[in-house]
Amino acid sequence: MKSGSLLDGGPRTLDTIDPELRAAIGRIARVPQLLVACDYDGTLAPIVEDPTKAVPLPESVAAVRALAALPQTTVAVVSGRALRDLATLSRLPSEVHLVGSHGSEFDIGFVERLSPELIEVRTRLRNELRQIVAGRARVRLETKPASIAVHTRGADPEVAAEVVAAVDAGPAVWADVTVTRGKEVIELSVIPTNKGTALEQLRTQLSASAALFLGDDVTDENAFAKLHGPDVGIKIGPGETRAAFRIQEPVDAARVLALLLEVRRNWLFGERAVPIERHSMLANGRTVALVTPEASLSWLCHPKPDSPAIFADLVGGNPAGYFSIAPERGGLPLGQRYRPGTMTVETRWSGLTVTDWLDRPSADSVPSGPAVISGDSTLVRVLSGAGRVRLDFAPRPEFGQVAVQLQPLGDGLLVLGSNEPIALYSPGVEWQIVNDGGYETARAVVDLAAAGGSVTCELRFGSHSLDHHRVPVQERQAMAEQPWRDWVAGLRLPTSARDLVGRSALTLRGLVHEASGSILAAATTSLPEELGGVRNWDYRYCWLRDAAMTARSLVDLGSLAEAEGFLRWVDGCVERTGGHPERLHPLYTVDGFELGAEAVIDTLPGYAGSRPVRVGNLANHQLQLDVFGPVADLLAAVADLRGEVRDTEWRVLENMVEAVARRWHEPDHGLWEARLPPRHHVYSKVMCWMTVDRALHVVRRHGDGDRPEWVELRDRIGHNVLEFGWHEGAGAYTVAYGEEEMDASSLWIGLSGLLPDDDPRFLATVLKVEADLRSGPVVYRYRWDDGLPGREGGFHICTAWLIEAYLRTGRRSDAEELFTQMVDTAGPTGLLPEQYDPISERGLGNHPQAYSHLGLIRCALLLDNMVKG
Repeated sequence: MKSGSLLDGGPRTLDTIDPELRAAIGRIARVPQLLVACDYDGTLAPIVEDPTKAVPLPESVAAVRALAALPQTTVAVVSGRALRDLATLSRLPSEVHLVGSHGSEFDIGFVERLSPELIEVRTRLRNELRQIVAGRARVRLETKPASIAVHTRGADPEVAAEVVAAVDAGPAVWADVTVTRGKEVIELSVIPTNKGTALEQLRTQLSASAALFLGDDVTDENAFAKLHGPDVGIKIGPGETRAAFRIQEPVDAARVLALLLEVRRNWLFGERAVPIERHSMLANGRTVALVTPEASLSWLCHPKPDSPAIFADLVGGNPAGYFSIAPERGGLPLGQRYRPGTMTVETRWSGLTVTDWLDRPSADSVPSGPAVISGDSTLVRVLSGAGRVRLDFAPRPEFGQVAVQLQPLGDGLLVLGSNEPIALYSPGVEWQIVNDGGYETARAVVDLAAAGGSVTCELRFGSHSLDHHRVPVQERQAMAEQPWRDWVAGLRLPTSARDLVGRSALTLRGLVHEASGSILAAATTSLPEELGGVRNWDYRYCWLRDAAMTARSLVDLGSLAEAEGFLRWVDGCVERTGGHPERLHPLYTVDGFELGAEAVIDTLPGYAGSRPVRVGNLANHQLQLDVFGPVADLLAAVADLRGEVRDTEWRVLENMVEAVARRWHEPDHGLWEARLPPRHHVYSKVMCWMTVDRALHVVRRHGDGDRPEWVELRDRIGHNVLEFGWHEGAGAYTVAYGEEEMDASSLWIGLSGLLPDDDPRFLATVLKVEADLRSGPVVYRYRWDDGLPGREGGFHICTAWLIEAYLRTGRRSDAEELFTQMVDTAGPTGLLPEQYDPISERGLGNHPQAYSHLGLIRCALLLDNMVKG
């Protein structure tokens, strides 16, 4: 916004604000709870001869009003004027706190709270001052509830001096009077307060993280003296001051407030908010990254996908870290795509192509100098074309909580100050280091034509090496891409949505953490289930349920390696329970250990202003009895495809059944992890049944025959859920025993095989889910109250379950229609987040989500394999 055109028609704009002041405003605008306080006369309103005509600049009023309307933002005007006069002149809304008489008046009824003793002192003070100013031309008294001000503005200098001397020699020295001196005014109060104590009182009452104060008068120095830490003080006009910054006049204060409004609004509500589904994922089996449609790297955690982010622009805006590449002339790209069969992303403008992939070092691709530490990732960004390109490199380790220095050196940059070495190899790029809101950012403009048509940037983790690689970048790209191409070429892809299924399979493969065998539920944390809402969770971990279902979908496509690695990981988790598999947690870190406590990063504004940004997941401590079913189901699929069961897998299978035998009868928190008291969830009971059913399948086909005790356990669980899960009022299987609300997961009463496809109870449940939970192209998880405010989108995995239920119950045309609608919600590069909002027609939730892609794969396979009805 150009404030010159708004404020005075002149050429000065927000860009003319001093860079250091601009940086300070950028920092304070991003604190969780902000207090904005300012003087009135000489700050919001220009100084005028007649104080009764001191009206605020309309631009300042607009900025103050807008700031006060922002969440987590409080605005106060702290003036020497009496509160009634201040309210009458300023005409500011009730959202703006008004503090009068230098902090003596916080509300209109203040005078009524003065003790009789103080009222007597004020009366005596007024009488004395009246005698002093009697007959003094152009000297006036202003009586306030707790003080009296002597104004000498406009009086002859000699007269003014005589009045001040008389006041100083008289009432100013009274023991029970506090003196405050301003520009041509001296105020005597019966309350020992000033603007500094008023500011501190506001800060305490509001629990402000930081305060910004603007003022022009001597009396404002008391407030400046109370500023500390991230606070910002701005003096208006000349004179000695304790404020760190100075501007010239009230019109500049309006510009400062406008800049603060702009930055804070962007911080609170998201600075760009690229639709979630339009982000593309890079992966290399070690970590993952997200790239926007404009080739800005907005998400990357290091060294593992559940580590802190070094680029978190996705949930924190620019201050949380990004790495952007775009034509200097600007403009939107022509398109973005994955190179076929790979996890390499190309973003193309006219005259510029940016090619991105996550590499990993090998014996043939280490630099010629000191080697990159084995196991660490390298982000490779190749710029090709003939135009001029702008690069912005802003690493922000630990979600932007750690400030780093960027040091140009040789063929690139060193990132200094992080607990791990990081280097950006970028030969031929001349970087300029700038201060960007208290952080260092490297910027450069590259002429590709002058550079021979191509420039390579390599962000090397775990190394400070800026040496050249022995192997040309084109060969290294081919080496990175070939394993992906070979893997997807070996899959048995269906004819239905073949290309999208291939991309979904690659996405799931990209969520596999190869070193441990674990599989992420999603690549991100805190992408909202409702824009602006609080349903924001961290999915960068391995859930037993989600991972088993992911691996199962890849087994169905003919790939066993991911399932085998995951089952070894599960075996390790079981072993760490010390013989108590029933104590397995629903989720673990990628390395198979317990999560730390769930925490909130309150300095990050969240995606599109959706706070809080969470790290960790409290569901780690929930009891979720369904998790054993998908593991047993996966084991059965692996055994059938391979034709045998390994020793470690037998151990996992028996532990799953043992866990169910010990706890199946208990209430639990369910697969949706509602933060409510445990219930007897229908889905959890069905999954307990499925655990034993699939285990029996494995022992009968690949083991030593039947297990009578397992048969008895399976049948007992089955009879229990079939009897108690049915709700006569709903006419269907519902969310939990004795409760009428529907839940999409109840479809598993048939999808699991517990009820045959033609059973009337399954048919009724399908119809009830369709009636209560389907909306256009999506199926919602439930409509019952989960204890959280707001609403969420439809879940792609639930949509997939209904598609399968349609197929099982002979409704193929309905299944095909819903599948087409589901496919149409995918982003331009074929990725799906967790949810979709059919009203706003955009994706929601963490991205890309394993559930969504495994659901798409399963539906495509079923559409191919099930005979048309």
